[in-house]
Amino acid sequence: MDTENYMNKDESIDTERIEKKMDAMSQEKKDDILDNFNRFKQYLKDKVEMGERMGMNEHQLAAAAEKVANYLARNEEPHNREQHLLKEMWLVANEDERHKLAHVLVRLVSQTPTQ
Repeated sequence: MDTENYMNKDESIDTERIEKKMDAMSQEKKDDILDNFNRFKQYLKDKVEMGERMGMNEHQLAAAAEKVANYLARNEEPHNREQHLLKEMWLVANEDERHKLAHVLVRLVSQTPTQ
C-alpha cells in the first residue's frame, strides 16, 4: 500500500488495487513479513498508519484489512501458530464475523508499540 491512493472518489476502498499490489509482491518479501508474527503485526501497523494519514476512517481500514485477510487465507500458508489460528478463525467465520475480526485486527495493530 506504499504511497498509492487506495480510495475511490466516493471514499470507498479500491479493493482490486489492494489485491493487485499483494499479487505483485515477491514471495521473498511475503515470507519476510509472514515468518515472524511481530513482524507481521508491525507491517500491518505501518499500513494502518499510512491509511490513517490518507484520511481513511476505521470502517475503511477494516474493509482493507478484510481484503488482505481474504487474500492471505486463499493464497498463503500460515508461517506460525498465531497466523494458523487467525486463518482457522477466518475460514470458519461468516461475513459479519469476518468484518468484526478485521476491526479487531486494526485495533490490535494500532495498539501495538512501534518496534
